[in-house]
Amino acid sequence: MRKSRVLPLISLVAAALGVTVAGVTPASAAPDTPLRVMPLGDSITWGVGSSTGNGYRAPLWNRLAADGHPLDFVGTVRNGSMSDPDNEGHSGYRIDQIAALADASLTRYRPNVVTLHIGTNDLQGASEVDSAIARLRSLVNQITADVPDATVLVASLVVSTSSSEERWRGTYNQATRQIVSDAQAAGKRVAFVDMSSLTTADLADPLHPNDAGYQKMADAFHRGVQAADSAGWLRNPAPAPARVQSGIAGKCMDVNGAGTANGTAVQTWSCGDSANQYWSAYTDGTLRSMGKCLDAAGGATANGTKVQLWSCHGGANQVWQPYNGGYRNPASGRCLDVPGSSTADGTQLVLWDCNGGSNQKWTTLTAG
Repeated sequence: MRKSRVLPLISLVAAALGVTVAGVTPASAAPDTPLRVMPLGDSITWGVGSSTGNGYRAPLWNRLAADGHPLDFVGTVRNGSMSDPDNEGHSGYRIDQIAALADASLTRYRPNVVTLHIGTNDLQGASEVDSAIARLRSLVNQITADVPDATVLVASLVVSTSSSEERWRGTYNQATRQIVSDAQAAGKRVAFVDMSSLTTADLADPLHPNDAGYQKMADAFHRGVQAADSAGWLRNPAPAPARVQSGIAGKCMDVNGAGTANGTAVQTWSCGDSANQYWSAYTDGTLRSMGKCLDAAGGATANGTKVQLWSCHGGANQVWQPYNGGYRNPASGRCLDVPGSSTADGTQLVLWDCNGGSNQKWTTLTAG
């Protein structure tokens, strides 16, 4: 009875804040939850049009810090005068271009909050809006697969004075609401953040907000975090992804060619600092890189079964337990093994009887 009373209240509060988080299980807020935030998008995320280059990121940081959250903004690029300018904003990028880099970036940083504003460049060049909507739906699904414990705040596109964008913006924003609603119905922590408070007076040029506009964006994303917090969505950040070094000196567990296709070989390679050598251990026993799981091919259990990357599906062939300094697949009773103790780059890993050899030892290395 208590649950049925509280849930509508949270939904009403969220609606008042311009944030859609309906359909979630409520829980008490934890304003001191550490946040590892990835600002994701195009030039508006990067901060074009702001006097400092910070865009909405600095005022959002200030709002979240005032709430008591320990903060870390993450991403592969840096811009602005703020103390933590890390972000994943790429000027001129379309949705498909962001999708192409998302697996590697999300794997590397594993944020527990993603702020997403994307689509402006798609509408600038599109003759119709349907393709942009389809790409956004795919990207949201991609993000939630890569970081399933994260809260994803999907913003509507801000106003512009570009006739080509304005022709499609309303339709796109309405579809964004539906994409968010569908994601929530599937049990995902995805919320819609309404940016309709910005007006043309908040623009520095036809597409980019000025400082006042970016402040409004920050306020909207801040409300999104608050609503997600009140709904019990926020989780402590997962342990940072790390390289996994083989007992064979100088070699690390590596996704061949940084591929993301099912069946991509997992191999040993000279240790570097690329995203395809970063792995995350999840509470379900999976080891994940590039948005997918370490997988014993075909569910086989025999000695010599090749190990690969595959979409995470909860199968026993994707479970790995720490064992004798290495990893054991309990379904087969066999260990993650470098065949023949090979020192050659590109040696694909296999299952093999656990024997405690150096070719079955794996050590987690911190980033850097």
